[in-house]
Amino acid sequence: MAANLRTLCEQHGSVAAVCRKINVNRQQFNKYLSGAHVPSPANLRIIANYFGLSVPMLFAEPEEFRTLVEGNFFHAMATARQLPEFSRFVSDMIVENNADHNDIVGVYDRYQFSSIYKGFVLRSAFCIYRNREFLQHYYVERFPSFDDPKKTEYVFKYYGFCFPVADRLFTADFEGIQSNEMTFGVYAQVKRNAKRFMFGISSGIAATVFRQPYSTKVALHYRGPGLLRREHLKELTVMDRNDPSIPREALQYLGDGSDMIQMS
Repeated sequence: MAANLRTLCEQHGSVAAVCRKINVNRQQFNKYLSGAHVPSPANLRIIANYFGLSVPMLFAEPEEFRTLVEGNFFHAMATARQLPEFSRFVSDMIVENNADHNDIVGVYDRYQFSSIYKGFVLRSAFCIYRNREFLQHYYVERFPSFDDPKKTEYVFKYYGFCFPVADRLFTADFEGIQSNEMTFGVYAQVKRNAKRFMFGISSGIAATVFRQPYSTKVALHYRGPGLLRREHLKELTVMDRNDPSIPREALQYLGDGSDMIQMS
C-alpha cells in the first residue's frame, strides 16, 4: 500500500497538497508513505475516495498498480464521472446490475486473430476488477518484431468499463499509450464449460493511417483471480493458429479468421 500511495502522489503533485485536500496530518501521512503505519479504515476510505479508487485497489501489487496509473486511466475515468450524461448512464446501469458478478472478475487470456500479423492469433492479457460500484477492465497487447521475434515491436494498453446486462458483458475502452483508439465489445459466458470461457466480438477503428473500421471474434479464457502479474505479461505474443497452447475451445470459436471484417 505504501508503494502504491507513493505512486499516486507522484501523479498528483506535492504530498503537502494531497494532505491539505484530504485533511490528514502531513507527519502521519509520511508514515503511510514509508510503510511505518497503515491508515485506519476511516482514513483508507478518505484516501481511496480522493484518488477515485476502491480500498482493495490500494493494496494491489505495486507493478500491477503502476500499470493502471501510468496509462492515466484513473484520471480519465475521474473526468468522465464528472459529466452529467455519464452519471445518469452509470446510475441506470447500477440499478439494472446490482449483483456482485464475482463470477467474471479476474484475469483472462484474450485470443483474437491479429490485424497486424495476418492469419496469426494474438494472445493478450485481460483483467476485470471491481472499483467501488463499477466493474472496470484493462488489457495489454504485445506484438513481436517482424525482423526479430524475440524483440517487442508494439505494445498497446486498453482501459475501460464493463457492463453486465442480461447474461451479456458489454465493454467500452480506450487505448492509453497512443491515445488514438477506442473499442467496444460484447461477450457471453459459456456456462456449460468448466474451463470458464467468454466468447464475443470486438469492434472499433484501427490505429492506422487509413483508420479502417474492423470487427473480430474474441475468446476470453479465465486464468484466475486478482490483477495482471508479471507471469501473465510474459505470455503475450502472436502465435500460429496450430500452436498447441491455444485452448481448443477458443480456436474452434475463432475459426480460421476469414470472417474478420476490416474495411478499407
